[in-house]
Formats: sequence, C-alpha cells, structure tokens
Amino acid sequence: MSAAIQSWEVWMPIGPKAMVPAILFVKMKPLIGMKGINLFKISAGFWLLFQALPVTAQRKEAEKSKSQPNVIIILTDDMGVGDISAFGGTIVPTPNIDKLAANGLKLTHYYSGAPICSPSRASILTGMHPGKWNFVTYLDKKSHNKDAEQIDFLNPKAPSMARFFKNAGYVTGHFGKWHMGGGRDVTDAPKFDQYGIDEHASTYESPEPDPLLTATNWIWSDKDSIKRWNRTAYFVDKTLDFMNRHRAQPCFVNLWPDEVHTPWVPKNDAGEETLKPQSEAAFKRVLQEYDIQIGRLIDGLKASGLLENTIIIFTSDNGALPTFGSRSGGFRGSKLSLYEGGIRMPFIVSWPGHIPAGTTDDRSELHATDLLPTLSKLSGVTLPAAYQSDGVDRSAVLLGKPSFRKKEMFWEYGRNTIAYAYPKGTDKSPQLAIRSGEWKLLMNHDRSNVELYNIIEDPAEASNVAATKASKVNELSEKLLAWWKALPKLGE
Repeated sequence: MSAAIQSWEVWMPIGPKAMVPAILFVKMKPLIGMKGINLFKISAGFWLLFQALPVTAQRKEAEKSKSQPNVIIILTDDMGVGDISAFGGTIVPTPNIDKLAANGLKLTHYYSGAPICSPSRASILTGMHPGKWNFVTYLDKKSHNKDAEQIDFLNPKAPSMARFFKNAGYVTGHFGKWHMGGGRDVTDAPKFDQYGIDEHASTYESPEPDPLLTATNWIWSDKDSIKRWNRTAYFVDKTLDFMNRHRAQPCFVNLWPDEVHTPWVPKNDAGEETLKPQSEAAFKRVLQEYDIQIGRLIDGLKASGLLENTIIIFTSDNGALPTFGSRSGGFRGSKLSLYEGGIRMPFIVSWPGHIPAGTTDDRSELHATDLLPTLSKLSGVTLPAAYQSDGVDRSAVLLGKPSFRKKEMFWEYGRNTIAYAYPKGTDKSPQLAIRSGEWKLLMNHDRSNVELYNIIEDPAEASNVAATKASKVNELSEKLLAWWKALPKLGE
C-alpha cells in the first residue's frame, strides 16, 4: 500500500503545482517514518499551503494596489507666487486653484530645483540636484547646450520617479511639457518608456511630440490641431481618460501644462481684437482659462470617484517672466534668478482624509528634490537600496506636522555667461545659492558678488548683511563652493 500510495501521489493529476508537494512528500517519507495514509495527509496539507500562498500573495497585492493612492503632479510653467489669489495674488481671481488650497495644505517655503525649466524638471523626476546630471540651464539645440556646458538630454540611467512608481505596480503617464531632451536638432533623445512612462502626450520639446500639438517643427503653431488656448484642456482630458481606463491599479501622472509660459494666446470670440501675446491683458485671460481647467480636473476626478484617493501636488517649475503687478508675490527676482522670485514657488497638496484641509504651513521648507522620497513614502513605494536622493522624506510635513528642514538646499544657474545674461538690473542674481535655516547666501563661482540675507526677517532680500556677518559668510560660502566643485562637469 505504501508503494501504491507513493506512486499515486507523485502522479496525482491536479496540475503543475502538485509536483512540488509530491516531491516534498517523497523526500520527507524516510525522515518522518509515518504510515502512507498519514504521509498523504501531510503532502495534501503541503499542497493546500502551496496553493494558498500565491492566492494570498495575489490578494495582498491587489489590496495594496487598491489602497495605494493615485498621484498627480501639476507642474505649471513659469507661474509666480503672486499669480494665485490664495497666495495673495491680485491679478485675477483663481477660484478653482484656491478651492484646491482650501481642501488641502499650502506651503509658503517650497523651492524649485532651478530658476529655469529643464533643470527644475530634472530635479523633480530624479530627486537629485540637476547639476549632477549636467543640467544648468534650458535645453536648446546641440551647439547651445555645448556652449552652456550641459548635456542634450537626461541620461536614461538617471533615477526616475515614474520608473520607481511603475516598478511598484503603478501605471504611469506624462501629459504636457517635458523639456528634458528632444526637439530642435536633438533627434537622439531617449523615448519616454526609458524613463518608466507608459503613456504620454507631449509637446515639441520632447523625444516623442504629440502630432496634434506639433503641426510644424516648432513649439506651437496656428496650424496645430489642438490650438494654443486648448492645450491645458487637452492635457486634462488625457489625464482623466488615463486614470479612468486604469482604475484597477494606482496611477502616477505628470500633468505638466505649458501655461502660463509666454506667448499668451487666449481664444478670441468672434470680432474680438487679438491681444498681443506678451501683454498683461492676454496673460489675465490665459490665467483665467488655466484656472478653469484645474477646476475641470478636480470635478472630473470627483465625478469618477477618484478624488478621495488621489494625492494632488500643485506647483510651478520656476518663477514668472515677464513680471508685472504682484506676479512674484513681493519677492525679489523672477525666472532666471536665484533670488526668491525665481525659485520660491506656490505649493499646494491635497489628499482628502489624510492631509489637513484649509491649512497653511509658514514654517517648513520643502525642496523639489524632496518630492520623490516624500511621495514614495506616502504611496508605499519602496525605493531601490542603491538610490541616494538629494531630497529628504517630508511626508510628515505634508500630513500636517511642520518642521524645519535639517538638510541644506543648494542651487546653481549657469556655468558661464551663456543663457545667463538675464534678467537685467537688480533681479539678476549671482550664479550659486545656499539656504541653511534662516540664512541664504548667494555668490558666483569665483567667490565674487557675495550676498547674505536672513530670509525669515528679510524675504524680499533687500538688505545684504554679508559685511557684518563674516563668520556666517565664511561658513556658508565654504559649503556652497565645496558642493559646486563636487558636481560633475561636462567633459570631465
């Protein structure tokens, strides 16, 4: 009987998974010395265990996927703090963005990774200082990039927040501006999938521009199927469609519109005079329409039942340009400047039921490189052990526990005079900056033009106290220069 039972168990016709417990049974038999019938019970028990393990793992994975929040990063282009009425702006009302703020948390000490688009975007995607990947200004044609001592596109081996989320079970999308490689004569930029992005609809400055947005070989054209004034609506539609089609798994989305970057091209009603694309009147119309589209996004998420489990980040890549009125929120500087007006951005985060609604954090500093470790922690995404972010996990801050950032923040803009001639006048800053607690120091690579500000007492950076704070200048300038010298340089 024993031999018969052994033979039957080995050939038991219950599918491929039965082979594992049958083999275990044969190996265990001489060790445990039980009767064949008891051995069958043990082997059957092992089979049930092995059958249950994948089912249990699948169930746990499904439960995790269902509980993991969706993530949407809305990265506005060239928006100053003063463009939003919730941050004190008076240019035009922005009721939908204000509503997002009322349902979430505002931070007043959020900093972009650079005062211009390409490096600031790279800092978000990689969670690292953009200079570590040789981004120092905006990407252009190859000759410009070489002259500016920077690369033509983001190395696909660089860390990518989208890839990290994809590897954790998220489906990933990028809808909007990219500007980290592609366009002009840069035809060899890596495709979106090499950065972990499943679906995309992007503009001319990308490796795979959407043909509906690029009828000609330029950033925009009157011939584009999607007109300039409808671009944000198009990206919102893409985002909502993407998330509704992938309801079975969590979604990670870069919603990176190219509003409110110039040229400002609002839709004209019949017989209406065409506004000049650099005029304040045109900007007001564009900003109003942008606010409407943010409202459409929120309403669409709510109607589809996705809003409650979606983390929404709303911010800007860098400061406003041109500036007028209150666009820089009372801060000195603009886009292209390391003064606060170029890097201190509006920041709103919403996650109903998790992030306290209607609150403002005037204490906690947050840097663009912090978004990757912070959103990973909030979403249950495990980062690779070898990954070393320049950011820090600030999830506790977003969940309503303010704290000072213990790690210092650094910036670089330009390694020579290429693309560094603007802005003119008092808004033109030195090339390097560090913020350490209440202190912010700016200087050039050669230690010239040293400026020191107590950024808490003097957020407008009106009183340079470098002459009276020699020890603080020495301390911070040494740290800043050591940081900059450690950055890789093109060709080294």
